[in-house]
Amino acid sequence: MEIIVLLALLSLLWLIWQLIKAKKFNRFKLQIEQELTAKVIASIREELNQTRSELYPNNDCHVTATIFFWTQYKSRILHAALQREIIDQQWLKKSGNLRNAQHLFYIERKHLNR
Repeated sequence: MEIIVLLALLSLLWLIWQLIKAKKFNRFKLQIEQELTAKVIASIREELNQTRSELYPNNDCHVTATIFFWTQYKSRILHAALQREIIDQQWLKKSGNLRNAQHLFYIERKHLNR
């Protein structure tokens, strides 16, 4: 009987730990959306305006499509922020989200461009 109670208690503790990790991961995704999306969009607009040329006109349609591509998934937003040096790995470590970033890239790997 004691073993069953112990196993039940351990299972409950494990489920609570998983819930805490899931909530932290969801807060991280919300943080990406709230803090990084606008910065990524501004960076994309600036980059496309600076690279506008006869060969690459970067008109409004192209800008809209590029922004849509990079902001469609959280992993792409995070990737664009890292690629454009809006944030760096140190920011992820300092905020305690390096593991969450790795997990996000893993679960959304099919949405990342290769």
